[in-house]
Amino acid sequence: MLFNSIDFAMFLPIVFVLYWLLAKYPLRAQNILLVLASYIFYGWWDWRFLSLILFSTVVDYGIGVYLDKTSDAKKRKYLLWASIGVNIGLLMFFKYFNFFVDNFVTAFTFFGAEIKPTSLNIILPVGISFYTFQTLSYTIDVYKKKLKPTHDFIQFSAFVSFFPQLVAGPIERATRLLPQFKVKREFNKLQAADGMRQILWGLFKKIIIADICAKYVNVIFENYETMSASSLILGAVLFAFQIYGDFSGYSDIGIGTARLFGFNLMQNFAFPYFSRDIAEFWRRWHISLSTWFRDYVYIPLGGSKGSKLFQIRNVLIIFLVSGFWHGANWTFIVWGALNAVLFLPLLIRKRNRKHKDIVAKNKILPHWIDLVKILKTFVLTCIAWVFFRSDTISDAYNYLVNMIDVSVLDAPIEIQTYLYVFLVFFICIEWIGRRQQYAIETTLFKYPRFLRWSFYYLITMVIFLYGGETQTFIYFQF
Repeated sequence: MLFNSIDFAMFLPIVFVLYWLLAKYPLRAQNILLVLASYIFYGWWDWRFLSLILFSTVVDYGIGVYLDKTSDAKKRKYLLWASIGVNIGLLMFFKYFNFFVDNFVTAFTFFGAEIKPTSLNIILPVGISFYTFQTLSYTIDVYKKKLKPTHDFIQFSAFVSFFPQLVAGPIERATRLLPQFKVKREFNKLQAADGMRQILWGLFKKIIIADICAKYVNVIFENYETMSASSLILGAVLFAFQIYGDFSGYSDIGIGTARLFGFNLMQNFAFPYFSRDIAEFWRRWHISLSTWFRDYVYIPLGGSKGSKLFQIRNVLIIFLVSGFWHGANWTFIVWGALNAVLFLPLLIRKRNRKHKDIVAKNKILPHWIDLVKILKTFVLTCIAWVFFRSDTISDAYNYLVNMIDVSVLDAPIEIQTYLYVFLVFFICIEWIGRRQQYAIETTLFKYPRFLRWSFYYLITMVIFLYGGETQTFIYFQF
């Protein structure tokens, strides 16, 4: 079920009303409703894959219980690797089976051997990359004794399948989200109002920014060989806004929806395009995934300890694995490698943690030096995004080469003026609200109520007037 669909617009109020009607009953009633609602939400796409979520839930719940019962180090390690094997095994099969088969055949063909491949018509279950990482975090934290395992199967099922963040995150840690299913939730009007504001801003990001940009991005990338250099540059910039509006929009809707039910999810995007270097960008982009890799891969590898050579190795591994996590295509791996190349000079010079605070924190406008850094980081990010968006490495390379042409002086492909207006408006609101969890969290609170509500109605009208056909979210494919 899509957040931007009529189905969800009908589904959410029904679940919301039933959920709070159950508040007078034992907590278990609300948790059962959340599990049922989450399974309906996910099964709306393809009910057959509900068995995968249920299987992962049963496996990791059982392993967590057994980890609690034994203190034998050897048995605990076996249980941990059983969880890792099951979850990563499912992910590798559904997401990467054909990728490995095809590349295996290509490698042997290169050396003159002929192999008849056995490829399967595998449908990638939506959200499998997200909920497998979420359940893995639970098992690993229980194994490390950072978390006491739950013996309530309903609570654990609700944690794994919680529909606001099930399909595309944020990837919540069990240490943060699971305890919220164990405490009584009381309806909070202010929290619900805050959730509605975040949902509204997320819908604006998705329907107006991402989906309108997508129409032009698709045309430019699919016909890049015949496009002028100026159009290709425009396409790269529009894709940067498309993927940010699409993914952060999903996160905003998910986080806002969770708040309607009394839950607090982690911030997943912290205005990444206002970053002054690539290191800061990655601290602000897809935070739940970046911190997951940091805590469960980077630190176990040694993190920033040891020699500079080991630090470089660890960074390369993280970026390559992050790229591969996004999809079974070499373009994602190159995208990850390119970001590593941009990050490593900062690491080597010990400048990777220079910009830890928000830019121009107590100022209206940034210093011109910061502005130059922001623009430089954005340009580098756009170049990397070309690999992310392209079908093949060859397409990405040719796209970038064609950007360096005298036709850069020509007028780019014609775009509706209102898109430029929306983009300028979007950038301004994001800049004004960059100190907050999301752009319009408290931005208008200093103004009269009439002006605040006029702003909300304006955004709503824009969504209804300029929103087109319902489009899926980019990260559903990951």
